Amino acid sequence: MHQKKSKEMNTNHTQIWNNCLRVIKDNIPQISYETWFMPIVPVKVELDVLSIQVPSLFFYEYLEEQYIDLLSKTLRKELGPKAKLEYSVVMDNTHLDNKQPYTLNIPTSNKGDLRNRPFNVGNQEKPTVCNPFVIPGIKKLNIDPQLNSEYSFDNFVEGECNRLARSASLAVAKNPGKTAFNPLFLYGNSGLGKTHLAQSIGIEVKKTRPEKTVLYVNANKFQTQYTEATRNNTVNDFLIFYQMIDVLIIDDVQEFAGKIKTQNTFFHIFNHLHQTGKQLILTSDKAPVELVGLEERLLSRFKWGLSADVQMPDFETRVAILKQKIYNDGIEVTDDVVYYIANNVVNNVRELEGALISLLAQATLNKKEISFDMAKAIVDKLVKKVTREISVEMISQTVCDYFGLQISDLLSKTRKREIVQARQIAMFFSKSLTNSSLSAIGAKIGQKDHATVLHSCKAINNLIETDKEFKNQVREIEAQLKS
Repeated sequence: MHQKKSKEMNTNHTQIWNNCLRVIKDNIPQISYETWFMPIVPVKVELDVLSIQVPSLFFYEYLEEQYIDLLSKTLRKELGPKAKLEYSVVMDNTHLDNKQPYTLNIPTSNKGDLRNRPFNVGNQEKPTVCNPFVIPGIKKLNIDPQLNSEYSFDNFVEGECNRLARSASLAVAKNPGKTAFNPLFLYGNSGLGKTHLAQSIGIEVKKTRPEKTVLYVNANKFQTQYTEATRNNTVNDFLIFYQMIDVLIIDDVQEFAGKIKTQNTFFHIFNHLHQTGKQLILTSDKAPVELVGLEERLLSRFKWGLSADVQMPDFETRVAILKQKIYNDGIEVTDDVVYYIANNVVNNVRELEGALISLLAQATLNKKEISFDMAKAIVDKLVKKVTREISVEMISQTVCDYFGLQISDLLSKTRKREIVQARQIAMFFSKSLTNSSLSAIGAKIGQKDHATVLHSCKAINNLIETDKEFKNQVREIEAQLKS
C-alpha cells in the first residue's frame, strides 16, 4: 500500500510539472525554454507545494527575477490559488565538501514577498556561477571587459578603406542592441583594424553606459573556455555567464571552423543575446559568405545585421596613420620619410606602425636623427621585395585602372583633360621607372614624339610641387607600381 501511494505521488508531481511546462513553452522563446526550464527536475508535491530541483543558486535567482509571474500563473492553475513553490538547489561544486541540496520555501502567490525574501542557505558560503575569466564573484560589475584602452575611436584613422565599418561601429557604440546593425560583422585581412574598431565600441559603451556588461574575447579563448567547462561539467554555468553579457565582442570567428560543439554552444548564446536585445560584434578574416567549416544556421545569423569590410588603407590613409602615430609619440619625422614608408609598406596597418617603431628604435639606439637613408634601410629589411618587370605597358594599364579608363582612351587622340593628364602620368612613370627612351615611350603611349614626353614629365613635376591632392594620387600610383 505504501509503495503504491508513493508511486501515485511521484506520477502526480511529474504530471503537474509537465502540465506547467506545456504552458511555459508556449509563452517564451525556444532557446529560453531549453536553457532555463529543461534542466529543472520535479521532486515532489505535497498539498499545494511543488518542489523542483535547479542546478545553481544563480539559476534560482534568474528564474525568480525573469519568470516568477509565469511560474506563479501556471502553478496556481494546477494547484490552486494557495500554490507554493519549493526550490532544491543542488550544485556539484568540487570546492564544496557538503553536496546536500539547499532547500528553501518560496511562496509564488505573492510576487513582492518572493523578490524581497532573503535567501538563506545556512552557514555555507554562497557558491557562484563559474566565471571563465576567473574573476571573483558573478555580479556584472565584477566582469573585466578585457579591452585594450589604446583601441579607441580617437586613435582610429578613418579613410575610404574603412569609412562604412567605422560609421557603423560608432552607431552601435551610441545605441548598442538598438540599431539594425546586430550583429555587426567586421571582416578583412589581418592587421587592417578590425580588432581596433570592435574594441573601440566596447570602450565607448563602457564610457557612456557603465552599467552595461561588455566583454571582448578571441574565438580561440572562447573555444578553450568551452573545452574546460565540458571537462569540468560546468557547461551550464558557461552558458549562463555568456548570456549575462550586454555587448559581446567575438574576435576571429573563423577560428570556430570545424568545431561543431563549440559552434552549437555559441549558436545558443547568440540566439539568447539577440532575442533579448543585446549587442553582438563579430570579426573575421573573410565575409560570412566565404567562411568554410561553419554551420549554415550560424552563418545565416551572421548575415542578420550588417557586414562591413575593412580594406587595405590607401596612400592618403597610410600617411595619416603614420603622422598620427608620429604626433602621439612626440617625435620629428620629415615628409619624405613618411611618404617613403607609406609608399612601400602597403599591406596592413600593423606593418606600417611596425616600420615606424623599428625606425625610432634604430635612431634611438644609434643616437642618430631619423633620415631618409635610415628609413630606406629599415623598410628594405621589413618589406619583402618581389622582382617584377616594370614596363611601359604595365605602367599604362596601372594608370588606366587607377582612373577607371580603358587603354584605348590613353592611346587615342582625344584632348579631354582627364585623359591627357592620365597619359602624362603614364609617360612620367615610364621615364623614371623604365630604361625606355623618350621616343620609345612616346611611340607606345599615343604615338607621341620625344618632346611631348619631356613636356609631360615637366608638367607632372610641377603639379606634384603645387597640388597636394594630385601629389597624393601620384604617390598612390607609384605604390601600386612598386608593390
